[in-house]
Amino acid sequence: MSLGPLMVDLVGTEVLEEERELLRHPLVGGVILFTRNYLDPQQLSALVGSIHAVRSPPLIVAVDQEGGRVQRFRPGFSLLPPARRIGHEFDLDARAGIALARTLGWLMAAELRAHGVDISFAPCVDLDLGVSEVIGERAFHADAGAVAQLAGAWMHGMREAGMAATAKHFPGHGAVVADSHQTLPVDRRTLPDLTPDLTPYRRLIANGLPGVMAAHVLFPAVDSAPASLSARWIRDVLRGDLGFQGVVFSDDLSMGGAAAAYGDIVARARQALSAGCDMLPVCNNRASVLELLARLDIEPQPASSLRLVRLHGRSGAPHRAALEASPEWGRARELLARTTAAPALTLDPGSRA
Repeated sequence: MSLGPLMVDLVGTEVLEEERELLRHPLVGGVILFTRNYLDPQQLSALVGSIHAVRSPPLIVAVDQEGGRVQRFRPGFSLLPPARRIGHEFDLDARAGIALARTLGWLMAAELRAHGVDISFAPCVDLDLGVSEVIGERAFHADAGAVAQLAGAWMHGMREAGMAATAKHFPGHGAVVADSHQTLPVDRRTLPDLTPDLTPYRRLIANGLPGVMAAHVLFPAVDSAPASLSARWIRDVLRGDLGFQGVVFSDDLSMGGAAAAYGDIVARARQALSAGCDMLPVCNNRASVLELLARLDIEPQPASSLRLVRLHGRSGAPHRAALEASPEWGRARELLARTTAAPALTLDPGSRA
Protein backbone atom coordinates (compact mmCIF):
# COMPACT_ATOMS: atom_id res chain seq x y z
CA MET A 1 0.00 0.00 0.00
CA SER A 2 1.40 3.41 -0.95
CA LEU A 3 1.35 6.40 1.38
CA GLY A 4 -1.72 8.60 1.05
CA PRO A 5 -1.80 12.42 1.21
CA LEU A 6 -3.38 12.91 4.66
CA MET A 7 -1.41 13.41 7.88
CA VAL A 8 -3.63 12.88 10.92
CA ASP A 9 -3.30 13.10 14.70
CA LEU A 10 -4.02 10.82 17.65
CA VAL A 11 -6.03 11.34 20.82
CA GLY A 12 -3.55 10.19 23.45
CA THR A 13 -0.36 8.36 24.34
CA GLU A 14 -1.14 5.11 22.55
CA VAL A 15 -2.91 4.08 19.36
CA LEU A 16 -6.55 3.28 20.06
CA GLU A 17 -8.12 0.38 18.15
CA GLU A 18 -10.43 2.67 16.20
CA GLU A 19 -7.40 4.82 15.34
CA ARG A 20 -5.53 1.76 14.10
CA GLU A 21 -8.32 1.24 11.56
CA LEU A 22 -8.15 4.91 10.60
CA LEU A 23 -4.37 4.68 10.02
CA ARG A 24 -4.89 1.74 7.67
CA HIS A 25 -7.00 3.85 5.32
CA PRO A 26 -5.26 4.30 1.95
CA LEU A 27 -5.71 8.10 2.07
CA VAL A 28 -3.56 8.32 5.23
CA GLY A 29 0.19 8.66 4.87
CA GLY A 30 1.41 10.12 8.13
CA VAL A 31 0.78 10.95 11.78
CA ILE A 32 1.66 14.19 13.54
CA LEU A 33 2.30 14.03 17.28
CA PHE A 34 1.59 16.71 19.87
CA THR A 35 2.39 17.25 23.55
CA ARG A 36 -0.73 15.28 24.52
CA ASN A 37 0.81 12.22 22.83
CA TYR A 38 3.95 12.29 24.97
CA LEU A 39 4.69 11.10 28.51
CA ASP A 40 8.34 10.10 28.45
CA PRO A 41 10.97 8.76 26.04
CA GLN A 42 10.10 5.10 26.63
CA GLN A 43 6.41 5.70 25.93
CA LEU A 44 7.30 7.68 22.80
CA SER A 45 9.35 4.81 21.39
CA ALA A 46 6.46 2.42 21.97
CA LEU A 47 3.96 4.80 20.38
CA VAL A 48 6.07 5.44 17.28
CA GLY A 49 6.77 1.72 16.95
CA SER A 50 3.07 0.91 17.05
CA ILE A 51 2.33 3.55 14.39
CA HIS A 52 5.07 2.22 12.12
CA ALA A 53 3.78 -1.33 12.57
CA VAL A 54 0.29 -0.54 11.24
CA ARG A 55 1.23 -0.90 7.58
CA SER A 56 4.00 -1.12 5.00
CA PRO A 57 5.61 1.11 3.95
CA PRO A 58 5.36 2.62 7.43
CA LEU A 59 3.45 5.83 7.98
CA ILE A 60 5.59 8.94 8.39
CA VAL A 61 5.67 10.13 12.00
CA ALA A 62 6.15 13.88 12.41
CA VAL A 63 6.33 16.48 15.17
CA ASP A 64 6.96 20.21 15.58
CA GLN A 65 10.22 20.30 17.54
CA GLU A 66 11.74 23.64 16.48
CA GLY A 67 12.82 24.74 19.92
CA GLY A 68 11.73 27.71 22.01
CA ARG A 69 7.96 27.84 22.43
CA VAL A 70 7.42 25.30 19.65
CA GLN A 71 8.77 22.09 21.16
CA ARG A 72 6.22 19.34 21.74
CA PHE A 73 8.45 16.91 23.66
CA ARG A 74 10.18 18.46 26.67
CA PRO A 75 10.85 16.19 29.71
CA GLY A 76 13.59 13.80 28.66
CA PHE A 77 14.59 15.90 25.65
CA SER A 78 17.12 18.70 25.27
CA LEU A 79 15.35 22.04 25.67
CA LEU A 80 16.34 23.98 22.58
CA PRO A 81 16.47 27.77 22.41
CA PRO A 82 14.33 29.71 19.95
CA ALA A 83 15.89 30.36 16.55
CA ARG A 84 16.30 34.04 17.35
CA ARG A 85 18.86 33.09 20.02
CA ILE A 86 20.96 31.42 17.33
CA GLY A 87 20.64 34.57 15.23
CA HIS A 88 22.01 36.61 18.12
CA GLU A 89 25.05 34.31 18.29
CA PHE A 90 25.49 34.74 14.54
CA ASP A 91 25.61 38.53 14.98
CA LEU A 92 28.35 38.16 17.58
CA ASP A 93 30.35 35.63 15.56
CA ALA A 94 28.99 34.38 12.24
CA ARG A 95 31.10 31.23 12.17
CA ALA A 96 30.12 30.30 15.72
CA GLY A 97 26.45 30.98 14.98
CA ILE A 98 26.51 28.70 11.95
CA ALA A 99 28.24 25.97 13.95
CA LEU A 100 25.64 26.34 16.70
CA ALA A 101 22.78 26.00 14.21
CA ARG A 102 24.29 22.85 12.74
CA THR A 103 24.89 21.32 16.17
CA LEU A 104 21.40 22.06 17.47
CA GLY A 105 19.80 20.82 14.26
CA TRP A 106 21.73 17.58 14.75
CA LEU A 107 20.82 17.35 18.44
CA MET A 108 17.12 17.87 17.81
CA ALA A 109 17.02 15.32 15.00
CA ALA A 110 19.27 12.75 16.71
CA GLU A 111 17.10 12.67 19.83
CA LEU A 112 13.93 12.26 17.79
CA ARG A 113 15.45 9.57 15.57
CA ALA A 114 16.50 7.65 18.70
CA HIS A 115 12.76 7.11 19.27
CA GLY A 116 11.85 6.45 15.65
CA VAL A 117 10.30 9.83 14.79
CA ASP A 118 10.81 10.43 11.08
CA ILE A 119 10.62 14.21 10.67
CA SER A 120 10.37 17.45 12.56
CA PHE A 121 8.79 20.41 10.78
CA ALA A 122 11.89 22.59 10.95
CA PRO A 123 13.62 24.90 10.28
CA CYS A 124 11.40 27.97 10.23
CA VAL A 125 12.90 30.25 7.56
CA ASP A 126 10.51 33.19 7.85
CA LEU A 127 12.26 36.55 8.20
CA ASP A 128 12.11 38.31 11.58
CA LEU A 129 10.55 41.55 10.36
CA GLY A 130 9.14 42.58 13.72
CA VAL A 131 5.55 42.25 12.46
CA SER A 132 4.29 38.71 13.02
CA GLU A 133 3.81 37.69 16.64
CA VAL A 134 3.08 34.08 15.69
CA ILE A 135 6.54 33.92 14.10
CA GLY A 136 8.55 36.32 16.27
CA GLU A 137 11.46 34.55 17.95
CA ARG A 138 10.88 31.44 15.81
CA ALA A 139 12.77 33.27 13.03
CA PHE A 140 16.56 33.16 12.94
CA HIS A 141 17.09 36.73 11.73
CA ALA A 142 15.77 39.68 9.74
CA ASP A 143 18.45 39.38 7.07
CA ALA A 144 17.67 36.87 4.33
CA GLY A 145 21.32 35.91 3.86
CA ALA A 146 21.74 35.19 7.57
CA VAL A 147 18.56 33.10 7.62
CA ALA A 148 19.78 31.14 4.59
CA GLN A 149 23.11 30.37 6.24
CA LEU A 150 21.65 29.41 9.61
CA ALA A 151 18.77 27.38 8.17
CA GLY A 152 21.20 25.66 5.83
CA ALA A 153 23.42 24.69 8.75
CA TRP A 154 20.39 23.45 10.71
CA MET A 155 19.29 21.37 7.71
CA HIS A 156 22.74 19.81 7.37
CA GLY A 157 22.76 18.97 11.08
CA MET A 158 19.41 17.23 10.70
CA ARG A 159 20.72 15.35 7.68
CA GLU A 160 23.75 14.12 9.61
CA ALA A 161 21.36 12.70 12.21
CA GLY A 162 19.31 10.90 9.54
CA MET A 163 16.34 13.25 9.31
CA ALA A 164 14.90 15.25 6.41
CA ALA A 165 14.34 18.98 6.98
CA THR A 166 11.13 20.84 6.13
CA ALA A 167 11.47 24.58 5.61
CA LYS A 168 8.44 26.71 6.49
CA HIS A 169 6.27 28.74 5.94
CA PHE A 170 6.55 29.19 2.17
CA PRO A 171 6.79 31.79 0.71
CA GLY A 172 6.92 33.74 3.97
CA HIS A 173 4.85 34.49 7.07
CA GLY A 174 7.04 37.16 8.63
CA ALA A 175 5.45 40.27 7.08
CA VAL A 176 1.83 39.81 8.20
CA VAL A 177 0.27 40.67 11.54
CA ALA A 178 -2.61 38.18 11.45
CA ASP A 179 -2.13 34.66 12.83
CA SER A 180 -3.02 32.05 10.19
CA HIS A 181 -4.14 29.71 12.98
CA GLN A 182 -7.10 32.06 13.45
CA THR A 183 -7.70 33.91 10.18
CA LEU A 184 -6.26 34.40 6.70
CA PRO A 185 -3.34 36.86 6.68
CA VAL A 186 -2.93 39.07 3.60
CA ASP A 187 0.48 40.19 2.32
CA ARG A 188 0.07 42.81 -0.43
CA ARG A 189 3.65 42.76 -1.72
CA THR A 190 4.38 41.89 -5.34
CA LEU A 191 6.47 38.87 -6.31
CA PRO A 192 9.66 40.96 -6.85
CA ASP A 193 9.18 42.47 -3.37
CA LEU A 194 9.23 38.94 -1.93
CA THR A 195 12.75 38.21 -3.19
CA PRO A 196 14.28 38.38 0.34
CA ASP A 197 11.66 35.97 1.72
CA LEU A 198 12.39 33.51 -1.10
CA THR A 199 16.17 33.73 -0.73
CA PRO A 200 16.44 31.09 2.04
CA TYR A 201 14.34 28.67 -0.03
CA ARG A 202 16.48 29.26 -3.09
CA ARG A 203 19.68 28.52 -1.14
CA LEU A 204 18.28 25.49 0.71
CA ILE A 205 16.82 23.98 -2.46
CA ALA A 206 20.22 24.28 -4.12
CA ASN A 207 21.57 22.20 -1.23
CA GLY A 208 18.98 19.42 -1.44
CA LEU A 209 16.12 20.60 0.75
CA PRO A 210 13.74 17.60 1.18
CA GLY A 211 10.54 19.32 2.35
CA VAL A 212 8.65 22.62 2.28
CA MET A 213 5.50 23.62 4.17
CA ALA A 214 3.27 26.14 2.39
CA ALA A 215 1.64 28.92 4.38
CA HIS A 216 -2.00 29.88 4.69
CA VAL A 217 -1.13 33.43 3.61
CA LEU A 218 -2.78 35.28 0.73
CA PHE A 219 -0.62 37.31 -1.66
CA PRO A 220 -3.27 38.97 -3.88
CA ALA A 221 -0.69 40.58 -6.16
CA VAL A 222 0.51 37.07 -7.06
CA ASP A 223 -2.60 34.85 -6.92
CA SER A 224 -6.19 34.87 -5.69
CA ALA A 225 -5.64 31.73 -3.57
CA PRO A 226 -3.44 31.51 -0.46
CA ALA A 227 -0.02 29.94 -1.03
CA SER A 228 -1.06 26.58 0.47
CA LEU A 229 -3.85 26.24 -2.12
CA SER A 230 -2.15 27.98 -5.03
CA ALA A 231 -0.81 26.27 -8.15
CA ARG A 232 0.83 29.59 -9.02
CA TRP A 233 2.90 29.41 -5.85
CA ILE A 234 3.52 25.68 -5.65
CA ARG A 235 3.78 24.53 -9.27
CA ASP A 236 5.03 27.72 -10.92
CA VAL A 237 7.20 29.43 -8.30
CA LEU A 238 8.31 26.67 -5.94
CA ARG A 239 8.71 23.78 -8.36
CA GLY A 240 9.21 25.83 -11.53
CA ASP A 241 11.21 28.96 -10.72
CA LEU A 242 13.02 27.56 -7.66
CA GLY A 243 13.40 24.00 -8.96
CA PHE A 244 12.15 22.28 -5.81
CA GLN A 245 11.77 18.50 -6.20
CA GLY A 246 10.92 17.42 -2.64
CA VAL A 247 7.72 17.05 -0.62
CA VAL A 248 5.28 19.94 -0.32
CA PHE A 249 3.15 20.01 2.82
CA SER A 250 0.26 22.36 3.27
CA ASP A 251 0.03 23.91 6.70
CA ASP A 252 -2.71 22.37 8.85
CA LEU A 253 -5.93 22.43 6.81
CA SER A 254 -7.97 22.80 10.00
CA MET A 255 -6.42 26.20 10.74
CA GLY A 256 -8.56 29.32 10.49
CA GLY A 257 -6.45 30.65 7.63
CA ALA A 258 -7.41 27.69 5.47
CA ALA A 259 -11.05 27.63 6.56
CA ALA A 260 -11.44 31.31 5.72
CA ALA A 261 -9.93 30.77 2.31
CA TYR A 262 -11.70 28.01 0.51
CA GLY A 263 -14.87 26.17 1.53
CA ASP A 264 -15.23 23.03 3.60
CA ILE A 265 -12.47 20.59 4.49
CA VAL A 266 -12.97 18.45 1.39
CA ALA A 267 -12.88 21.45 -0.93
CA ARG A 268 -9.72 22.68 0.78
CA ALA A 269 -8.05 19.30 0.43
CA ARG A 270 -8.94 19.02 -3.24
CA GLN A 271 -7.66 22.53 -3.90
CA ALA A 272 -4.38 21.91 -2.05
CA LEU A 273 -3.74 18.64 -3.89
CA SER A 274 -4.64 20.22 -7.23
CA ALA A 275 -2.23 23.05 -6.46
CA GLY A 276 0.61 20.55 -6.03
CA CYS A 277 0.75 19.69 -2.32
CA ASP A 278 1.87 16.12 -1.55
CA MET A 279 0.68 15.85 2.05
CA LEU A 280 -2.05 17.62 4.00
CA PRO A 281 -1.92 17.74 7.82
CA VAL A 282 -5.38 17.83 9.40
CA CYS A 283 -4.96 18.41 13.12
CA ASN A 284 -7.17 18.55 16.20
CA ASN A 285 -10.34 17.89 14.22
CA ARG A 286 -11.25 14.21 14.01
CA ALA A 287 -14.60 15.02 12.39
CA SER A 288 -12.79 16.63 9.46
CA VAL A 289 -10.50 13.62 9.12
CA LEU A 290 -13.47 11.25 8.99
CA GLU A 291 -15.21 13.47 6.46
CA LEU A 292 -12.13 13.42 4.24
CA LEU A 293 -11.82 9.65 4.46
CA ALA A 294 -15.46 9.31 3.45
CA ARG A 295 -15.65 11.95 0.70
CA LEU A 296 -12.19 12.70 -0.72
CA ASP A 297 -12.13 10.78 -3.99
CA ILE A 298 -8.76 11.25 -5.68
CA GLU A 299 -6.55 9.34 -8.07
CA PRO A 300 -3.31 7.90 -6.65
CA GLN A 301 -0.28 10.08 -7.38
CA PRO A 302 2.79 7.82 -7.74
CA ALA A 303 5.21 10.75 -7.83
CA SER A 304 3.88 12.09 -4.53
CA SER A 305 3.98 8.64 -2.93
CA LEU A 306 7.61 8.21 -3.98
CA ARG A 307 8.55 11.61 -2.60
CA LEU A 308 6.80 10.80 0.70
CA VAL A 309 8.60 7.48 1.16
CA ARG A 310 11.91 9.33 0.93
CA LEU A 311 11.00 11.27 4.08
CA HIS A 312 11.39 8.22 6.32
CA GLY A 313 14.18 8.64 8.82
CA ARG A 314 17.46 6.95 7.94
CA SER A 315 17.69 3.48 9.42
CA GLY A 316 20.38 2.57 11.92
CA ALA A 317 19.88 5.51 14.28
CA PRO A 318 21.28 4.73 17.75
CA HIS A 319 18.82 4.10 20.56
CA ARG A 320 18.69 6.71 23.29
CA ALA A 321 21.22 5.12 25.65
CA ALA A 322 23.77 4.72 22.86
CA LEU A 323 23.13 8.28 21.67
CA GLU A 324 23.70 9.74 25.12
CA ALA A 325 26.92 7.72 25.45
CA SER A 326 28.29 9.19 22.23
CA PRO A 327 30.86 11.99 22.29
CA GLU A 328 28.81 13.92 19.69
CA TRP A 329 25.80 14.10 22.00
CA GLY A 330 27.97 15.15 24.92
CA ARG A 331 29.59 17.95 22.93
CA ALA A 332 26.23 19.13 21.62
CA ARG A 333 24.80 19.25 25.14
CA GLU A 334 27.79 21.23 26.38
CA LEU A 335 27.38 23.77 23.59
CA LEU A 336 23.64 23.99 24.31
CA ALA A 337 24.33 24.62 28.00
CA ARG A 338 26.82 27.38 27.22
CA THR A 339 24.41 28.99 24.76
CA THR A 340 21.38 29.01 27.01
CA ALA A 341 23.42 30.22 29.99
CA ALA A 342 24.82 33.20 28.09
CA PRO A 343 22.98 36.53 28.32
CA ALA A 344 20.87 37.31 25.29
CA LEU A 345 22.23 40.05 23.03
CA THR A 346 20.03 43.10 22.59
CA LEU A 347 20.66 44.59 19.18
CA ASP A 348 20.09 48.08 17.97
CA PRO A 349 17.01 47.82 15.70
CA GLY A 350 18.88 49.62 12.95
CA SER A 351 21.49 46.87 12.78
CA ARG A 352 18.87 44.33 11.71
CA ALA A 353 16.97 46.34 9.13
